[in-house]
Amino acid sequence: MKNRAYWDSLTQSLAFDGRAFINGVRVTTTQTSPNFSPVTGSSLCEVSECGASEVDAAVAGARAAFSGPWSAMSPGARKGALMALANLILENADELALLDVLDMGKPISDATTIDVPGSAAILKFYAEAIDKVSGEIPTTDAGNVALVRRVPLGVVGAVVPWNYPLEMAIWKLAPALAAGNSVVLKPAEQSPLSALRLAELAIAAGLPAGTLNVVTGQGEITGALVGRHPDIDVLTFTGSTQVGKYFLEYSGQSNMKQVWLECGGKSPNIVFADTDNLQEAAEFASRAIFFNQGEVCSANSRLLVERSILEEFTALVKSESDKIVLGHPLNENTTMGPLVDRTQTTRVVDFIDSGKFSADLIRGGNRLTIENSDCYVEPTIFSEVPRDATIAQEEIFGPVLSIMAFDTEEDAIALANKTEYGLAASVWTSNLKRAHRVADALHVGTVSVNTVDALGLNIPFGGFKQSGFGRDLSLHALEKFTGLKTTWIRYE
Repeated sequence: MKNRAYWDSLTQSLAFDGRAFINGVRVTTTQTSPNFSPVTGSSLCEVSECGASEVDAAVAGARAAFSGPWSAMSPGARKGALMALANLILENADELALLDVLDMGKPISDATTIDVPGSAAILKFYAEAIDKVSGEIPTTDAGNVALVRRVPLGVVGAVVPWNYPLEMAIWKLAPALAAGNSVVLKPAEQSPLSALRLAELAIAAGLPAGTLNVVTGQGEITGALVGRHPDIDVLTFTGSTQVGKYFLEYSGQSNMKQVWLECGGKSPNIVFADTDNLQEAAEFASRAIFFNQGEVCSANSRLLVERSILEEFTALVKSESDKIVLGHPLNENTTMGPLVDRTQTTRVVDFIDSGKFSADLIRGGNRLTIENSDCYVEPTIFSEVPRDATIAQEEIFGPVLSIMAFDTEEDAIALANKTEYGLAASVWTSNLKRAHRVADALHVGTVSVNTVDALGLNIPFGGFKQSGFGRDLSLHALEKFTGLKTTWIRYE
């Protein structure tokens, strides 16, 4: 049984290494910054602050790997290396899970059962796709043949967030590497440790030096250097909408590199009165906002309930939220841990304070200190939320739920779409016709019917409007990291 004592012991045995990983080796930088844990309240280690020289070196190493051993490697050999890396992730599962927990606060039960095995599964999915995705031969006039292939773009810059440090990195790395690109990865400054360890495992798995580089540092410095670098061919990003806009600017200021964005969300969860099982819907509604401390881009943070069942359903959701165990993330029974850092915690509390002026606070709302960390926020629920309230419109990225009533199907659709985001939505109804009508009318990338936040390795994930463009997961993700190349041969 892996209990608190086991995880505390493993924490003491780990040698935290925050040095950047460039061209196959760890690199010491002149400047560093402390990596504070929201779990311990203290710094785990010093982390490299990569500047222009380090980013240049990482890109040069990536370019050499792409031009040489990695893109030239046979599909079978590339597949073997990525499969070996997936297996090493599983062999080092406890260490990788613990690094993510200590970096950003998620419960260890989630990291061990979802994040780490999920990362290995995604990597294996794309490794298996390497020798199964082929080109095409379009119809041409007699005496001609056109061969259309998908070819790797070159050097990929990947900038990922802190809510799923290992898994979000794998979402980008797996298809990029499978397609034959090399990568310069910039993890969030709050959670760099699992990405750095992953780069070491990549070398052990047989990926050539320079194929995967990890540059650490602040977003406005290191991230901007990656975004503006003239020898990076494509940039893939998951994070806030505002930062996504910066990367679009960086592309225009440099080499017009392709930019693929998965940004913010304010996802609605629509519950109609004809829902068969309101208790089940309430369980899912609670999970949809409070899982991972609400630090999920597609979290169902707006709960839209048909007025005739509003009082009943609100009570059910509140009751479900009372079952959440807020506590130290290394405890076996904890289901919600601290937010990623004090800055994010203060930001969430500020949203809660603003909500008290416009809506009814019916649950939570307090900031707590647990074992030397004050990064804990109770599961928080507001009812009677005005449709134009700040908490109803802006992405909070924390455990805060806004409940609003609607009167008709048309009203629900209009309310759901009344946001600058378009990432995801959920719909609860027993009426099949209504399910299709509403799903068709919602302007989002994924509509989950009678469930929440549905996700699958072979299903594309991404959004519309200011939630970004391009898709992660599925074979469609390979499209972001490849280009169509035609060879036309006239033989008559």
